[in-house]
Parts: sequence; C-alpha cells; structure tokens
Amino acid sequence: MSTSDTVKARLLVVDDEEGVRTFLADALTDAGHAVAQAADGEAALALLGKTAFHLVLTDLRMPGVDGMALLQTIRRESPDTEVIVLTAHGSIENAVEAMKHGAFDYLQKPISSPAALRLTVARALERHRLRARQEIGGAAAEPPLGYGAPAMIPVEQALRKVAVTNATVLLLGESGAGKEVAARAVHRWSPRAAAPFVAVNCAALSPELLESELFGHEKGAFTGAHARQRGRIELAEGGTFFLDEVGELAPNLQAKLLRVLQEKRFERVGGHQTVEANVRWIAATNRNLVEMQQRGGFREDLYHRLAVFPVRMPSLRERREDIAPLADALLARIATGLGKPRLSLSDDARRALSAAAWPGNVRELANVLERSAILAERAQITADDLALLPEVPSETTRPRDHEANPQTVSELERAAIERALAATGGNRRRAAAQLGIGLRTLYDKLKRYGLG
Repeated sequence: MSTSDTVKARLLVVDDEEGVRTFLADALTDAGHAVAQAADGEAALALLGKTAFHLVLTDLRMPGVDGMALLQTIRRESPDTEVIVLTAHGSIENAVEAMKHGAFDYLQKPISSPAALRLTVARALERHRLRARQEIGGAAAEPPLGYGAPAMIPVEQALRKVAVTNATVLLLGESGAGKEVAARAVHRWSPRAAAPFVAVNCAALSPELLESELFGHEKGAFTGAHARQRGRIELAEGGTFFLDEVGELAPNLQAKLLRVLQEKRFERVGGHQTVEANVRWIAATNRNLVEMQQRGGFREDLYHRLAVFPVRMPSLRERREDIAPLADALLARIATGLGKPRLSLSDDARRALSAAAWPGNVRELANVLERSAILAERAQITADDLALLPEVPSETTRPRDHEANPQTVSELERAAIERALAATGGNRRRAAAQLGIGLRTLYDKLKRYGLG
C-alpha cells in the first residue's frame, strides 16, 4: 500500500469522544484526506479488516480494546500502516511506551492547532512513502544529513563516528540551523536507535515546570501534584535524551543536571528514591557557552561535561548548495500538510531562495515556503510568489562597520537580530517569530548585545 502524488491518504481516527473525533476528522478532511471514524478499538478493527489505511490516529485510553492493543494488532497484521497515538496531559509516559511498540509519534490532547496536527500527519505519511519506495526498489541507503554541500560533509562524518559511541554531543550553531535534525540522526545511527528519542526545549518552560518535566515528581511535591509522574529523562530509558537550548537552563537546574551527567542518577521532585539514568545525552545551543561561563551565566564544570564532542552546525549561508534541494523536500511535506496537489519551484524561485540571507535558517525557509504555498494559485511557485523573502543586504543597506564581514556566531547573531527588528519596524514579537526563536530568548539576546 502506498500513497501517490495525486491521491490523498486514507486515514482512520479512533476516539471514544465524539467531539475529538469530529475535530480531527474535519481538520484532516480539509487537508484533502479520506477520513473514516471509529468510536472504539473494536469498531476500528472491524474497519481495518475491510479497508487498507495509510495512517491510524488513535486515543490510548478507550473502553474495551484500548489504543495500545489496537496499535499492537496493527503492527502485527498491517505493519505498513503508520500509527499516531493521542494522549491526555500527564500521560506522556504511556505515549512513549506506545512509540516503543512502533507508533510513529504522539499528540497531546487537547489538540488546539490543526496546523500542528496536519504537520505530524504529513511527516508520518512521508515515512510511509519512503518505506513503500524501499519495498519496491530494495533497501535504500541511510539518507545523508545534508544535500551535498561541502560544509556539511565533515559535520556528517563526525556525527556518524560519534553516533556509535556513548559520548555526549554538544551541537552548536544558529537558531534554525538543524540541530534537532542532527540530534535525531545521531540517535538513528546509534546502537540505541530502537529505544526512545526524547527532546526537551529548555527555553519553552519556566524553571519550576522544566524541573518537573525533566526529573518527574512525587505525589504532593507541589500544588497540583496529585500523583507520581515520571520525568522525560526516565521516559528516555535506554535511548537518547536531547536538551535543546541548554544555555537557557537556570542555575539550580544546571547543578542538578551536572549531577545526573556525573553520577547517572537523580531523584524526582519531592522524592528521595534514586532513579537510574541510562540515556545518551545530546545538547544544543545557539549561545556562546564559553562567554556565558566568563560572565557567570553557565557552569564551567557542566560545560565540560556537555562538550565532550562539540560539533558546529553550519548556517544556510554556509551551505547554499543545500538550499534548493532542501526547499524541494520541505515544499513536498508542506503541500501534503496543506492538502494541496504536488507543488514545485520554478528555476527563478530556486535561484531567489539560494541567494536569500536566511537569518532564521531552515526554520525561516520553511516559514517562507509555507506562506508561499498557501498563497500559490498554480502548481509551480515562482520568484514572484515567494512571500516575505529575506533580502541579501545591498550597497544601500550595507551593515554598519561592526557587522561587516562578521567572523563569529555572536556577530552573525547580532546582525540577524538587527535586520529582523528593522524589517518588523521594531516589533519584537514579530522579530522573534521571523528569527524562529522565543520572545524570552530574544529579550535575553537584546540585553546581551546592548540592543534593548
């Protein structure tokens, strides 16, 4: 069973809550997919016995045949069908267990964003298509990390070598340069590939919430802690734990993380029981941790624990050969997520994308392509269709002297922030969105560079 470029996928939504089923089915039908619904696991199995589905989205907690049992049956009887599980807040442990049994990914309820839903579905369908092609053409070689740009060759070579070890990796580079993609590749190439890959963005949560998210908590540890909850580190048992934006960690969490790295054990918040941490660590940051050490913002001992094997991810400006083929891959995924026919880029659009500045790197490229795909009235996107393309500075908009020919990541970052602020008329929220970073992170950088 495989999808084609013209026929949309057949999806099955399984949930005992009618409102959830209807929301999911409507969002995916709007994307052009053929969507069937089932109110429980038994009804889903009956439909699966009659129809071949490309993808099943199923709640985990249902009466009778629950989502885990349904997943196991699908994996046994229809192994080419992808499965995404739905889980309520506080039940992520069950979702990770489902991923161990072959689920592609999980979505947390309530699902408030149809765009996020469609993107996850598009990723699952993309994997389905890749697996179908491998079955037709034989086992394919492991895909490369980049698209042949010279700057990416030594990066991939280094990551493939370290992947087979248990060494801690620190990924450095600008926001949106593909650090999480690289982290997932290291996990995929490692002996831990069959175990979970669990990621946490250190800038996305307050220090209090982040501590509980990382280490878990005991019942009664704080207001609202009605039951014991395992943390993300526990859920990554045997696999890879990815700490994104590690430079945003609060001092008390830096100390607690250091202990986990040193002793490979920790306690849940409010608890005394020691928990073993059998994980492979990968961290990432767009900040200069050495400068942060000198200012007292980051522990030197933690830095040395994390930077066992540092690798810098090149920006898109350093690997322009990758921009056009990367844009093709992103556009295919975006078109699927939007429920549009196959979209392509004209030669002038590809040249325009390759010449752009991309201060937000891959994240910004994806944003521009998605806006253009939404506005496109034809199957081929031209240079005129590209929305809000970042401009390469001309002679009349040349940067100030301290920005000219920047040599360090900090100088590049400062220049990108000033361009984003200028392009958005000083609107910091829009500038943060254009750069692909959080508002809090932008405020920190403004303060650091004296731009506030």
